[in-house]
Amino acid sequence: IFDCAYCVSRRSNDVPRAAFTVEEVVTLTMHFYRRNYIEGLFLSSGIFKNADYTNERLVQVAKTLRQVHRFNGYIHLKVIPGASAELVEEAGRWADRLSVNLEIPSEEHLKKVAPEKDYDSVLTPMRVVRDGMAEYAYERTRSARAPVFAPAGQSTQLVVGATPESDRTVLTLADGLYREQGLRRVYYSGYVPVSADPRVPRQPAPLLREHRLYQADWLLRFYQFSVSEIVDEATPDLDLAVDPKLGWALRHPEQFPVDVNRDPLEKLLRIPGMGVRSAQRIVQARRYGLVRWEDLRRFGVVIKRARYFVQVPGFRERLLDSSPQQVRRRLVTPPPPRQLALFAP
Repeated sequence: IFDCAYCVSRRSNDVPRAAFTVEEVVTLTMHFYRRNYIEGLFLSSGIFKNADYTNERLVQVAKTLRQVHRFNGYIHLKVIPGASAELVEEAGRWADRLSVNLEIPSEEHLKKVAPEKDYDSVLTPMRVVRDGMAEYAYERTRSARAPVFAPAGQSTQLVVGATPESDRTVLTLADGLYREQGLRRVYYSGYVPVSADPRVPRQPAPLLREHRLYQADWLLRFYQFSVSEIVDEATPDLDLAVDPKLGWALRHPEQFPVDVNRDPLEKLLRIPGMGVRSAQRIVQARRYGLVRWEDLRRFGVVIKRARYFVQVPGFRERLLDSSPQQVRRRLVTPPPPRQLALFAP
């Protein structure tokens, strides 16, 4: 019943419609599950009649699987925007994860491409899930037999490239959702044109942009970066040629080199090519002695990128020894192809 420009099933698109009944979804799921074809189920739907009518059937699928068929697999259930709080709460009792999709990163452009949607119809169910998770978590501290509520948390999805928001707008929204709504994940979906609609572009979004947004999202959640460090007013979009951490490091050469034997974990996490586990292994290893150059690869550090940003015994090649532009060219420009000699020894 909605007319979302980025959706092939929108009301104004002349395509055949079809839907499964509750019983058909349950039967298909159990047939696949008993044959070990699947370990879980993602339940979603287009909206027909109204939000509650649709969401009630999604909940009924999950409830029937759990109660009647004792289905123990993973269930991810999509909450329909605008669904009542009672249905959202019931969904959380049967599903492992709930998601309500915001789709467009700004309400202004959401109204243009999906006129029936608004942020309130999405954020209200999100708050119900957030509060339900907190309430049930408290009950679990009082009794181990207390029921669980969406134990895998909640998530949302943002469509990238259907509207002209910058990466800074997208990441600012995602950061706010993590902090205010307690989301477990924000998924980024590169826009793909499904038909000619004047409200949306005819060209798909670059897949590399989607990839860079996931990398930036990782920095927000696990590497203690802020949005303003990754993208700012001067550079509101991510550099597609380099990953966001390397981009930040090249813009801030004054932060390097980082001494792997002395600097705290927070600074180690800023080194390009060094992940969370690698940094933690280094912190643990230096309690027993010096971490040397040959140890970095063993700890999982990507030497190709990290070599310009670290200070470590046995090696000296720092960013300060060459300009950030030179380092960027070395890391971005692929090496020329090498001709192999036919009779080389």
